Amino acid sequence: MDQPIIADRRPDAGNGEPPAVLARGMTKSFGALKAVDGIDLEVPVGQIFAILGPNGAGKTTLMRMLATLTTPDAGTATVMGHDLLAEPQSVRASIAMTGQFASLDEDLTGRENLILVARLWGFSRRDARARADHLMAAFELTDAANRQVKDYSGGMRRRLDIGASLIVTPGVLFLDEPTTGLDPSARQRVWRMIRRLARSGVTILLTTQYLEEADQLAARIAVINHGRKIAEGTSRELKAATGSGFLHVTLADPAQIEAASALLEQRLEAPVQHNAEDMRLSVKAATAASASDGVAALVAAGVELSDFSMGSPSLEEVFFSLTGQMEETAPEDVA
Repeated sequence: MDQPIIADRRPDAGNGEPPAVLARGMTKSFGALKAVDGIDLEVPVGQIFAILGPNGAGKTTLMRMLATLTTPDAGTATVMGHDLLAEPQSVRASIAMTGQFASLDEDLTGRENLILVARLWGFSRRDARARADHLMAAFELTDAANRQVKDYSGGMRRRLDIGASLIVTPGVLFLDEPTTGLDPSARQRVWRMIRRLARSGVTILLTTQYLEEADQLAARIAVINHGRKIAEGTSRELKAATGSGFLHVTLADPAQIEAASALLEQRLEAPVQHNAEDMRLSVKAATAASASDGVAALVAAGVELSDFSMGSPSLEEVFFSLTGQMEETAPEDVA
């Protein structure tokens, strides 16, 4: 099923229109903390654009400024051609935002939630019911339409929450950590929905804690750290800029991970990235010879390997190389 999600109220984004989001020098401080420090963004209409960064990097604060929820200290921005500061009501009429946590009435059914939101938007009862039914079908929730939301799974709640933000289809949809806490199957469903929205012409600006999510969805990715944008490009461009050579080794014994990491860091003179789930270490290697030397050093030290390989960096390794830290899995508190 691939029903259209776009309602006939979406702002016109035809040829000749400005970028969906154009921001220059966006800055925001909270006391002594500069949460966002002079960030520029340019997002074309209909593109999925991802913002990556460690927790506290400023991702959510940047999104909130662009959605008119927080006033910037400095900088300018337009959203769907409307000036952020001079035309905030026009910006709000052109956007929708879904935060990290679903904003649904758990005692209502899924369909009732959507009808309620549509009525608040001014739809007639008949049109509200029709729009709710359309979105329930589009997001594969028809079978659960008459169940209370408190009985929904996490993935179903997330899809319904995003559906509620699309009662009046926006020009730009801000998604802040859209799949946090979802299992892989539910995450795939949300990804499929996001792709369909972009194909329909909605511009999507998302923050995510899942690097694979940005790799799978986004046409372009911006990496921010300590409030500053430190890199931007396609996934392929970011990987190419990081370098083509990464040594990946998988350990047989979890107790050896710290010793193996220290040895690789010493031999290859580069920080080592840990993946504790599958006992995998990754480190940048300038040449195949240096990678071979690293593997030989591990074997000589009695470190038992179950696998090793040399290849291109993953987006996770790009992130680690740029920021010097693994992406966190907990949601941001402030910025």
